[in-house]
Amino acid sequence: MQRCCSGSGRAYTHERPRPPPPPRPPPPHQDSSERLRLRRAGEERRAAQGAGGRPGSGSPPRAASTCPSQHPSSTPGPSQPPAGLSPPRAEDPLLSSPSLPRMLTMGTPTRRKSHLLLLLLVTVALVFSPAWSSARGSPATFGPVFEDQPLGLLFPEESTEEKVTLACRARASPPATYRWKMNGTEMKLVPGSRHQLVGGDLVIMNPTKAQDAGVYQCLASNPVGTIVSREAVLRFGFLQEFSKEERDPVKTHEGWGVMLPCNPPAHYPGLSYRWLLNEFPNFIPTDGRHFVSQTTGNLYIARTNASDLGNYSCLATSHMDFSTKSVFSKFAQLNLAAEDTRLFAPSIKARFPAETYALVGQQVTLECFAFGNPVPQIKWRKVDGSLSPQWATAEPTLQIPSVAFEDEGTYECKAENSKGRDTVQGRIIVQAQPEWLKVISDMEADIGSNLRWGCAAAGKPRPTVRWLRNGEPLTSQNRVEVLAGDLRFSKLSLEDSGMYQCVAENKHGTIYASAELAVQALAPDFRLNPVKRLIPAARGGEIVIPCQPRAAPKAVVLWSKGTEILVNSSRVTVTPDGTLIIRNISRSDEGKYTCFAENFMGKANSTGILSVRDATKITLAPSSADVNLGDSLTLQCHASHDPTMDLTFIWTLDDFPIDVDKPGGHYRRASVKETVGDLTILNAQLRHGGKYTCMAQTVVDSASKEATVLVRGPPGPPGGVVVRNIGDTTVQLSWSRGFDNHSPIAKYTLQARTPPAGKWKQVRTNPANIEGNAETAQVLGLTPWMDYEFRVLASNILGTGEPSGPSSKIRTKEAAPSVAPSGLSGGGGAPGELIVNWTPMSREYQNGDGFGYLLSFRRQGSTTWQTARVPGADARHFVYSNDSIQPYTPFEVKIRSYNRRGDGPESLTTLVHSAEEEPRVAPTKVWAKGVSSSEMNVTWEPVQQDMNGILLGYEIRYWKAGDKEAAADRVRTAGLDTSARVTGLHPNTKYHVTVRAYNRAGTGPASPSANATTMKPPPQRPPDNISWTFSSSSLSIKWDPVVPLRNESAVTGYKMLYQNDLHPTPTLHLTSKNWIEIAVPEDIGHALVQIRTTGPGGDGIPAEVHIVRNGGTSMMVENSAIRPAPRPGAILSPSVAVLVLIGYLEL
Repeated sequence: MQRCCSGSGRAYTHERPRPPPPPRPPPPHQDSSERLRLRRAGEERRAAQGAGGRPGSGSPPRAASTCPSQHPSSTPGPSQPPAGLSPPRAEDPLLSSPSLPRMLTMGTPTRRKSHLLLLLLVTVALVFSPAWSSARGSPATFGPVFEDQPLGLLFPEESTEEKVTLACRARASPPATYRWKMNGTEMKLVPGSRHQLVGGDLVIMNPTKAQDAGVYQCLASNPVGTIVSREAVLRFGFLQEFSKEERDPVKTHEGWGVMLPCNPPAHYPGLSYRWLLNEFPNFIPTDGRHFVSQTTGNLYIARTNASDLGNYSCLATSHMDFSTKSVFSKFAQLNLAAEDTRLFAPSIKARFPAETYALVGQQVTLECFAFGNPVPQIKWRKVDGSLSPQWATAEPTLQIPSVAFEDEGTYECKAENSKGRDTVQGRIIVQAQPEWLKVISDMEADIGSNLRWGCAAAGKPRPTVRWLRNGEPLTSQNRVEVLAGDLRFSKLSLEDSGMYQCVAENKHGTIYASAELAVQALAPDFRLNPVKRLIPAARGGEIVIPCQPRAAPKAVVLWSKGTEILVNSSRVTVTPDGTLIIRNISRSDEGKYTCFAENFMGKANSTGILSVRDATKITLAPSSADVNLGDSLTLQCHASHDPTMDLTFIWTLDDFPIDVDKPGGHYRRASVKETVGDLTILNAQLRHGGKYTCMAQTVVDSASKEATVLVRGPPGPPGGVVVRNIGDTTVQLSWSRGFDNHSPIAKYTLQARTPPAGKWKQVRTNPANIEGNAETAQVLGLTPWMDYEFRVLASNILGTGEPSGPSSKIRTKEAAPSVAPSGLSGGGGAPGELIVNWTPMSREYQNGDGFGYLLSFRRQGSTTWQTARVPGADARHFVYSNDSIQPYTPFEVKIRSYNRRGDGPESLTTLVHSAEEEPRVAPTKVWAKGVSSSEMNVTWEPVQQDMNGILLGYEIRYWKAGDKEAAADRVRTAGLDTSARVTGLHPNTKYHVTVRAYNRAGTGPASPSANATTMKPPPQRPPDNISWTFSSSSLSIKWDPVVPLRNESAVTGYKMLYQNDLHPTPTLHLTSKNWIEIAVPEDIGHALVQIRTTGPGGDGIPAEVHIVRNGGTSMMVENSAIRPAPRPGAILSPSVAVLVLIGYLEL
């Protein structure tokens, strides 16, 4: 039967989401499918809004369902079928349902009245049944869906609260009514009693443990059915006081371990514990020496000391849902006898049990604490696995925050100190509450059909599954078979409609999944799926016309053309589901086709008109083609078709549609003509090769032709690269042929790299040229003891293809070194030492493990070599010490490398000198003279080279008269010069000077000191009142003479630095007078001049002027001194100079 809608969905929780109330009454033709549709639409809307009650209370989402409105082409009801379609028979087994009176066949007028009366009774029965009452104009109905379910509650016995509320609320239409069960027995909720029903909630006034502790369930009902909530356990928590009796003192030796018992009072649920020392709030710290068991409350001290003396009290705290209570024990005194300083091995006193059961997701805590001296260290391990790094594993407790099945296993605690160890083992066994793997969802089914529902749950232990119908246990009976998670119905009847629940449970919990079963009884109805009014078909083709009325049970279908009943023939077929198929269509098949449908509820028909059109044909088919990579080609495809219809071309490659409109793609439509569907392939790639199909289609038929395109290109990557016969410098490489891409492979190239970051390089091979039919070759010239990866590339006349994937990494065998170390040198060090240096050899030259250097050396002229072995590839120098070695003694040195496979070649012999000593002779005839206010010249007689080493130069030390030599400044020559100029001195100051020779070992003895006095400083005032005059070819400049002060050196002349705008390089001019005349070109427009004094004390501060030519001659007076650190803007710019000049001319 084709139904208007069907329900399905995936479940993530075990109850169903609630639908919202319907916005308005449904249309008159609404049936059970429609009310389920409204129900599901509400559920989906509520899910989208994030609603859904408490966790675990939702049900699987349900597929949306839509039902038709009245359709004009559908003719349900009393239409008379053609001959051969009979009215329903009285013997129909579907009429045996208790909800339906048996229908009789039509007969005489008297009996016909009886039949009409019986039909009326059937209709009345259907209308007032739960599955039918909403189908014809009544508001949509749906069964209860829990929005809120009761939760377990822990109620403190001493609480001042006067009531307990267990929540229950369900969405339903009509609204649900509520009942409650306690310990499986329905409660009598009488107004005025302690148990009140408020909405769906159960309110218990003044609850007591004796009367109210137990398991509660809510039942929500409406005319559709009843569902049962999950179980909620109401428990009562309490914590009594500690005993009032005094506690006995505890005595032990200082240095021993001790345990103080807590002995907590009666309580429910569990407690947390802390201990006080002497007074509140002096709590015992949780350190490696103290431990408070949260299982027993006992206090453990691994090793006592004097600070542990005192009075101890156990604090026990109970944590309940909305209250906390703590109680203190009496104090117990801890006394310590004389200290026992002996050391003793650990002894575990706080042990976790041999078996610990836990549920998935719970926190698991194992306790382990030991006595011992020294205080033992606690370590944890998993005997049959590894511990997670997130767990706390170095404390007396091992905590698994959220245990999982993979955490199950045996765990060991080890207590260890310097005297020994102690261990304890125990097993964690992980179990789980039930959880759904598969749940039931709302279902619509036809009357008289069979139904199989199933649910499945996981858990440990494995859950058992049972079924409820309308809140009552469901067992196998008559047409119902219950097999654990499977529920099977045969020949559904209306009384099977209702609310069903699948219940999975083990010792750790129970879960519920709910769904509604709606059994339908519907007369055939074409309003949703009428026969298409106009049915076009191609001549010579085939047409399929479905007949899918909505009916329950499935309708009997007949087809007619006009008034002729159609029967199966070579061209006409009516399938079992009512579909009409006509083959090899001709013009004579045009006409009206009517589908008649009938079941015991009624009959209906629907008609369509078949119109025959010209067939579509391919008139020019595409031809197969063979192209090279990167070429373009066009595949032709032309077609003819019925002119009254549109023609569309569709191209596929290996049956996958081609998108010719994709931007930047390789495909283009070659023509815009309707009957031309040519396809152009641009820049063909290898992936464009294959079977192309051109399909020309209209709305009624299609025609297609195929062609094969072959794209030739460089070979594909070879595969399966394998390395064999690994030697020290060779390997044998094998590979498998890749695709030749339709052009024969001409040759192969082999490449290698050293991982991880080496670049691929071509390698030498045997044979040197690898032909295209080869699949193996030998690689030559590799480095011993080196990691390699290899790959293979294939080439043909069209180019070189992609490389193969890299081979697995291999290492060549070891061999003796083949290259001598380089960079052999030496020298320096302490007296009596010979230092030899070299460059360490990189990994690629070591050729094997156990690498080092073998050094040979001898005095120059000796015949006997001494050797030294220096292990390690990173070694870079060797020191040979012998007090008999004279300074700067020449040695012949050579070096080779070695590994565990042998020695490598020797290097060339290099001459290396032993350590030098300082020069023994001082320079003579040292002379010094001040040459300016900040400089002096120093000269001396050189010393002769001696046997202590190679002279590198001379060191000049100078210090002010009156200072100590230790404060002397130093300056060194860069070679063996015998004079130097010392700068940066103070003016008019006397200095003492000595000179020493130096080599790499240090400086020699000092020369006798010489004295020098620097000159007075130059005048600090620049030249003033500068003026100038231009002639046609010269420039004359004057200034006032500078008269030095008494503490300044004499002025012997002036220096002028001149720069014009044509020659940016300045020129220097000297004069002994206070004026100067220089030749200048006539086209000079601007010049920059600096003038300063010069004399024995050096050069003075310059004055700077900017000179601008204006006509023939001009003159300007300016006083602009350049200070040692001029400020920005202190120098006149050319524009400012021009303004000053113009002003001067106006005077």
